[in-house]
Amino acid sequence: MASNVNPTVRRRRLGQELRKLREAKNMTAEQVAERLLVSQSKISRLENGRRSISQRDVRDLCGVYEVEDERMVDSLMQMAKDSRQQGWWHAFGDIPYSVYIGLETDAESLRMYEPQIIPGLLQTHEYAEAVIAGALPESTPADIEKRVQVRTRRQERIRDEERPLRLWAVIDEGALHRIVGSRQLMVQQLEHLLEQSQLPHVTVQVMPFDMGAHPGISGQYSILEFPDASDSSVVYIEGVTSDPYLEKAQDVGKYSVMYEHLRAQALNVDQTREFISKMAKKHAQG
Repeated sequence: MASNVNPTVRRRRLGQELRKLREAKNMTAEQVAERLLVSQSKISRLENGRRSISQRDVRDLCGVYEVEDERMVDSLMQMAKDSRQQGWWHAFGDIPYSVYIGLETDAESLRMYEPQIIPGLLQTHEYAEAVIAGALPESTPADIEKRVQVRTRRQERIRDEERPLRLWAVIDEGALHRIVGSRQLMVQQLEHLLEQSQLPHVTVQVMPFDMGAHPGISGQYSILEFPDASDSSVVYIEGVTSDPYLEKAQDVGKYSVMYEHLRAQALNVDQTREFISKMAKKHAQG
């Protein structure tokens, strides 16, 4: 198989197909689990793409769902095989947010709100080092460097001429004030942010303090959308020990409406660039 197969996305697609088969038989996940002598949570994890799925799992499920079309069974089993391949991020070892990286790698667009720091896809190497060292104080220099390398690799989607990621980032004003590393480092970071905001597929807006309470006040979140219509959009909420992924249409719809309000209340593109320039000058003056 081609090396560009994304195992995370392939698992999601396979899980969606298996869920459709189960629902077509009017069976609950609990009923399927009882038939296969496995836990209900395993069936749920297989369907939401959070768990690696074997060809044997697919064969057993197709048996329960009485799938008679051998071509369909073969196709699903091939998807299971592809989903067990490793993505580029596996070369860096155990990455806690590897599921998100897989989704981001295949996404067509990403809308995000960041209240604390400059978004990872728009960070300089030095800023990323300082952010990771500060956020994970017990990490070794090697661990920090590994995470920076992963972040740098993720940024290739921004520079990809053939398939650039459409990025829309609303950043809270506090992220521009927060001195990460040093003031000089902040000057470099904000200048880099200005450069990235000039790209045709990158939109940056700042949410100013004087806007007061707004729909992003509860914290960071991202909305990922995919080129294949069969792949449902995903809301990602970054956590410390776990990362919720919301895929139900109702949940994604609520966050999308919230994001529209965020974009409407934030400074527009020109105002944002002027604001970032002023903040860079302020950091330069000390």
